[in-house]
Amino acid sequence: MTTDRAGTAVQSVDRAVSVLESLARRGEAGVTEIAGELGVHKSTASRLLGALENRGLVTQSGERGKYRLGAGVLRLAGAAAGRLDIAREAGPLCRDLADELGDTVNVAVLADDAAVNVAQARGSAAVTSYNWIGRRTPLHATSSGKVLLAHAPGAVRERVLAGGLEGFTPRTETDPGRLARLLDEVVDRGYAVAVEELETGLNAVAAPVRCHDGSVTGALSVSGPAYRLRAELLPGIAERTAAVAAELSYRMGYAG
Repeated sequence: MTTDRAGTAVQSVDRAVSVLESLARRGEAGVTEIAGELGVHKSTASRLLGALENRGLVTQSGERGKYRLGAGVLRLAGAAAGRLDIAREAGPLCRDLADELGDTVNVAVLADDAAVNVAQARGSAAVTSYNWIGRRTPLHATSSGKVLLAHAPGAVRERVLAGGLEGFTPRTETDPGRLARLLDEVVDRGYAVAVEELETGLNAVAAPVRCHDGSVTGALSVSGPAYRLRAELLPGIAERTAAVAAELSYRMGYAG
């Protein structure tokens, strides 16, 4: 993209945000009012409103020519609030579990076709100080990712399985059919494991975190070196992890 085109794109984004902020203040406004506030021609304001309307971010009110914020804004705000809520609520629980087990505890959420960590606590026995918060990790090669993928909408699951599964270590599952069966097992048993699938020498377990309507909004995981989190110990660690994930779900409004 040329510098001029890039500048035009940034200007359009800035104007679109200004439209949303204006409607948030006014409640509703027409094309002429929006154009006047932005200092642009009515045709420019109309194009901006049309683009936002196509995305569900604005909608025309009953009075012809007037626009107001649409349901898409609520959807975005809800997604952001959900992430902030789970990170805030997870903090004390992650710290307690990390202190109890000595390893690293994370909470991850689904972001497009990856898992993104939004909370972390390290125990006294953690062998690395690596900060996983904000890091995108593959859904098929991590315990948190498997939990999120197992409970993801069908379209997401199908897209990931069909998109080519990268092998990070010799233990990474790259066969779509076998991975699909493993995901079904994750749903049935209530947790997922990853045995040296993302990094050699790293094992992990994860359990789902649910929000008020019962849908899975995140995954709580415990990870550590394979010599300490040995494969035969993972089911027991998973049981404790699932119990803390259930407590976090309760704090997120899930009463099941």
